[in-house]
Amino acid sequence: AMTSLPPPGEGTPSPATDPPAEPTLDSIADPVIDPVIDTQNERLDDGVNRCPKCGSTEIQLRPSAGMLICLFCRHEWSEARLDETIDNGDLATLTGTTMGSGATDIDTAADSLITMKCEGCGAEVVVNTEAQMGSRCHWCRHVLTINEQVPNGAVPDAVLPFKITHDDAVARIDAFAGKRRMFAHRAFLRDFEPDNIVGVYMPYMVVDSNASADIAGVGEVQTRRYTRGSGDDKETIYDADVYEVQRHVDFTVDDLTIESSADRANINSSINTNNIINTILPFDTENAVKWNASYLSGYTSEKRDQDVAHLVPMVENQLLSIARSQVESSVDRYDRGVRWERERLEVHGTRWVAMYLPVWLYSYYHEEGGKGMVHYIAVNGRTGEVMGSVPVSHPRLLAAAAAVGGIIEILVIAILVASG
Repeated sequence: AMTSLPPPGEGTPSPATDPPAEPTLDSIADPVIDPVIDTQNERLDDGVNRCPKCGSTEIQLRPSAGMLICLFCRHEWSEARLDETIDNGDLATLTGTTMGSGATDIDTAADSLITMKCEGCGAEVVVNTEAQMGSRCHWCRHVLTINEQVPNGAVPDAVLPFKITHDDAVARIDAFAGKRRMFAHRAFLRDFEPDNIVGVYMPYMVVDSNASADIAGVGEVQTRRYTRGSGDDKETIYDADVYEVQRHVDFTVDDLTIESSADRANINSSINTNNIINTILPFDTENAVKWNASYLSGYTSEKRDQDVAHLVPMVENQLLSIARSQVESSVDRYDRGVRWERERLEVHGTRWVAMYLPVWLYSYYHEEGGKGMVHYIAVNGRTGEVMGSVPVSHPRLLAAAAAVGGIIEILVIAILVASG
């Protein structure tokens, strides 16, 4: 619901004489965990993911189908979708802070080395969750996977399986780089090997929210336009009525995607181009399934290291951006524009779910003039969307610019000759 003002021409214009106030934001308080939703995959609580048909533990993801496949009997299946096991309800009634059990605060004292007891032979198997989420028993060859939600941030609530295959991702990255060959650095062209891509599950928080926002400022409606002076002293003058503008909007947000790795969220364009990972959004997070470490077989993953409290400011900023876009269509009448000066956000409720999202990633380290830069090309593991950067040859760029400038100069001369 939006609060409307009188249209231009109605009411009394109010000149804006005071300097613009600094935008203000009523932040939500530190989140209170109330309550925690248990998203533990109870079917896998013994650490052994068995084929439901033959009992084998030789299981991995078949990306083209987005399903798990038993390498022994070739049976295929998938875990239940997370949104089918959690009652999302009406987001407009969401209050407080709710989160999945895989999104609760990380225990910094929790060890990354997890010791598991093999249900096949009783042997103890150690899994280093910094590098992998499963290991094979050295005695009976059972594959053991970390499916219990340990408090070190390694196990999320859900995983969105890869759908784009390795070969498809290679072809997309090769095509992306190929379109940029003209200006690419020769060293990159010499070393570029698109086969050297890695499938990575990136940690994200997926957030639902119920919020309200109040935005206020001044809008102008042009009443007259005229010029003064002549020649170099000529200037255009605008007369306008100035109105105070206030808007209120109530809105809900479904599946807002926020990075939960501090390294990935830290955009430092002087040393790398990891900002491109956010450019391949969105993901179809509604199709995420309950956690099963077998989806990670053959891929790498990163643990999240950010708790809900760390991510609240980022969520608030994005909610404010959404609120601004919601009121944009209601101020078209102010043809000289609106200058927003005050903002207030009230978050009535949020729900947080930790999730792994699939990304194919190609990286290339380029050094020039004693300065190094890591360039990335990323492929959305679900949609195939590609974005990235390649090191540029500055001499080639200058040569191309000079050539374009020469062509323009020739065209101008030709036009002058023709007109003369």
